[in-house]
Amino acid sequence: MNDFKVGFIGLGLIGGSIAKALKYFYPGVHITAHMRSQETARYALSEGIIDEACTEIAGAYGECDYIFLCAPVEANVAYLQTLKPFLKEDCILTDVGSTKTDIHEHINALGMQKNFIGGHPMAGSEKTGIVNSKRHLLENAYYVLTPTEEVSPDKVKRYENLVQTIKALPLILDYREHDYVTAAISHLPHLIASSLVNLVKDSDNDRESMKTVAAGGFKDITRIASSSPEMWEQICSTNRENIITVLDNYINSLISVKIALAEHDSHKIYELFDTSRDYRNSISDVSRGPLKKVYSIYCDMVDEAGGIAALATILATNGISIKNIGIVHNREFEEAVLQVEFYEEEARKKAVGLLRKYRYTIYER
Repeated sequence: MNDFKVGFIGLGLIGGSIAKALKYFYPGVHITAHMRSQETARYALSEGIIDEACTEIAGAYGECDYIFLCAPVEANVAYLQTLKPFLKEDCILTDVGSTKTDIHEHINALGMQKNFIGGHPMAGSEKTGIVNSKRHLLENAYYVLTPTEEVSPDKVKRYENLVQTIKALPLILDYREHDYVTAAISHLPHLIASSLVNLVKDSDNDRESMKTVAAGGFKDITRIASSSPEMWEQICSTNRENIITVLDNYINSLISVKIALAEHDSHKIYELFDTSRDYRNSISDVSRGPLKKVYSIYCDMVDEAGGIAALATILATNGISIKNIGIVHNREFEEAVLQVEFYEEEARKKAVGLLRKYRYTIYER
């Protein structure tokens, strides 16, 4: 299965990453894409990410073995009616949206169940757009599949094999279960991160003391607040019932904490940190979920001219790319003065061994 045809509608971070992975693992694949931005189309063609850019949904999609809906969540639904006449019998129609109930309900209403398998690659970045897409973005990430009741087992198996080939981890869920799960482990954390950032912004003084010392734990748990507001507004609106349910549970848990603090219930407070620590430590860091893992190390070094340049040179001359590097000004939760981020775990591990060889003191988290 090398010479097959794939169609994309929308080509941002996730769509671009899937297209790049398909081109890498299936060199003979022919990729057609339709997108609103002509700049994106030119970029995708010039970089060899796609073979053909279409200005409208037309006959080329009737030849596709797979069609990926990669536009914003609500926009994907709008394309279904236009696509329906072009779907050949064995075509797999899928999407990459973070919510599934809304699109499944539209698929059912349009009678397109025999072609549709919902998809949610649980990987991403705070950065958006095709220019930030990466062939390996989905590697070792869960890729949730939500088949309809009428799609054939053969189609499901074929899609599972495709997902495995691009090095992601297929996981089959009912679409309703998917939306409840992601409400708790993805959508609620984004709401919490954004509301916490705004709380600090509104509580800060004129000298911005809170902003000045914000680092460590605060930056870690609010990193996802840098995500696209347009995308997350749509995600929340299409999964609002599930989010409200888990948000109610979270608010009740915060009220319980507030009561424990007011009553000086030290046992209750200890239990909160103890049970959460044990459960958090049981979650594997090997696979990426919707909150993308940060591959970083901390380096204890003397603050002197050329220190950072020397470390960066050692890494660069050994073929290790740095994603980000910076001084840790607030060391409440860190033991070192320099934080270095990498694009992948392999690079992080290589850097640890190399820098320790040069007698740097390295801390891993």
